[in-house]
Amino acid sequence: MTTPREELLPATRRALLHRIATAQTEGRTPSLVASVARDGELVWTGGRSMVDGHAPDENVQYRIGSITKTFTAVLVMRLRDEGVLDLGDALEKHLPGSGAGEATIAELLAHTGGLAAETPGAWWERTPGSTRPELADVLGEQPFRHPVGRRHHYSNPGYTLLGALVAALRGAPWEEVLRREVLEPLGLTRTSAQPQAPHAGGWAVHPWADVMMPEPAEDLGLMAPAGQLWSTTADLVRFASFLVKGDDRVLGADSVREMRTPSAPSQPGDWDRTYGLGLDLLRWEGHDLAGHTGSLPGFLAGLWVSEKDGVAAVALANCTSGPLVATLTADLVKIVAEAEPRIPEPWRPLPEVDEKALELTGPWYWGTQVLALRLTADGGAELGPLSGAGRQARFRSNGDGTWTGLNGYYAGELLRAERRPDGSVSHLDLGSFVFTREPYEKGAPVPGGVDPQGWRGFE
Repeated sequence: MTTPREELLPATRRALLHRIATAQTEGRTPSLVASVARDGELVWTGGRSMVDGHAPDENVQYRIGSITKTFTAVLVMRLRDEGVLDLGDALEKHLPGSGAGEATIAELLAHTGGLAAETPGAWWERTPGSTRPELADVLGEQPFRHPVGRRHHYSNPGYTLLGALVAALRGAPWEEVLRREVLEPLGLTRTSAQPQAPHAGGWAVHPWADVMMPEPAEDLGLMAPAGQLWSTTADLVRFASFLVKGDDRVLGADSVREMRTPSAPSQPGDWDRTYGLGLDLLRWEGHDLAGHTGSLPGFLAGLWVSEKDGVAAVALANCTSGPLVATLTADLVKIVAEAEPRIPEPWRPLPEVDEKALELTGPWYWGTQVLALRLTADGGAELGPLSGAGRQARFRSNGDGTWTGLNGYYAGELLRAERRPDGSVSHLDLGSFVFTREPYEKGAPVPGGVDPQGWRGFE
């Protein structure tokens, strides 16, 4: 079954259907459903099932496992934006006595806090949360496996701590805070901590025979912020759009961009993958993706979004193991992005001219390297080499004649124009680098000075 909203080309729809059908068959999963959104609009859904006689659609709930962590991260970022906490704060400042308080909030978000990957004792995903009534039961006597802040080590207990932090600072249970502050404002009406009909049941498929066994669906208790949620592909592609554009009722565009910025070292053996603040970051066959995957006994989930391509994809399956949903979901983004590349927005001139900013455009020299500064239609600026490789950056105007770098080497650095007494521009200062209108321009404050004999030949 396919359900187009904004028509994709027939060949694209068939390629998407073929990809999920192959994943469901070869992955031997009882059912699988996937959705694709383009520029925030759901444009395709496909479902496959060999269990109950009909294919699931975009409104059937599946358990999404660790995609829950991204929702928890959004709650923490809201607290930061409100000034309740700083990401550099040690956890102990806001949640004393946890036993892991030396890790900072940012380190917990990025899985660099050094905590163990799992809880001590019984397999937490298949045991009731009531068996872990206190944080001490989640962390154990030796919660750390690595020095704090030194490496990326995925930690489920780390997100339990973040959920406890949210509950403590809000004075309400994590689930209630999530519903009030994220789910309801974003219209995610089919995302919940407990399953709501229609929903899929979780299954284990025998590795050596085509037979199945139902998996338990436990309430995870304190571990809920790490993996409790149930959701649908329709809700999740809407959430994926929020993770790109932001929504001022929940988190602004700058904050979700910060979540998508690498905050952890590349994962060992996988230099194309790193982690932001509650988001996995992946370079997949030429496409930069942000999202998360999830698994719990009986369920697999994947969500990826490409900001550049304007495409998001989600895939959900009800089996403990089988289809590689991370690869499947990345492939769905790639299929649409390459078969139907985004149509660029029409070029439009700036609504008004800032004469002082216009004066800064054109070529500038850092030493002998020539770069160009351009004003952009969004009111920002870009600086980069005229040709070849080199440092490129986008800048946001601060409204006072200065600009702040948004990406790359100059992210967070200040760009300002230094002027002569007569008001003309002498040079640009960018994080102590001096950019002049001529290479090693005489009279400009080039560090180290300019040879008084100037340029010369050689015989």
